[in-house]
Amino acid sequence: MRPEGTAQELERRRQRAIALLNGGHGICEVARMVGVHAGSVARWRDAYKQGGMKALRSKPPPGRPPKLSQTQRQQLIRLLKKGPAAHGYRTNLWTLARVAEVIRKNFSVRYHPSQVWRILKSMRWSCQKPERRARQRDEKAIAKWCSKNWARIKKSPKNRS
Repeated sequence: MRPEGTAQELERRRQRAIALLNGGHGICEVARMVGVHAGSVARWRDAYKQGGMKALRSKPPPGRPPKLSQTQRQQLIRLLKKGPAAHGYRTNLWTLARVAEVIRKNFSVRYHPSQVWRILKSMRWSCQKPERRARQRDEKAIAKWCSKNWARIKKSPKNRS
């Protein structure tokens, strides 16, 4: 599993570990200081001995590069926050197909709706269902009924002595 942090932060951590090793500290001590396992420090030391600081550079993440850049994802968030109605949809509900359509229209990138979910999840968006309520619902009348009638109708707990 890839450790947390940007590629630059991880690279700086490896370089710091090598600097500490060169400063006379032991592997276990360096591992504690930089917050990694001693095996990682030993692996970095061996790579450094074979290839120098060049060997400690970050490698690009594996896999295909994302179709949407980080700035495009930020723009997508702003677009989605405007709501579906701002994009011409009748209901105020985002679906994966609708989000895929917004991405296609604004960024000229095609995603299958099932893949849109991965993008939304990576941007820390979650699946939400709208609360189902009748359009005719009268909140004032409900509050009035609850305060007057519910207290009278509600069963009180039995006294158990």
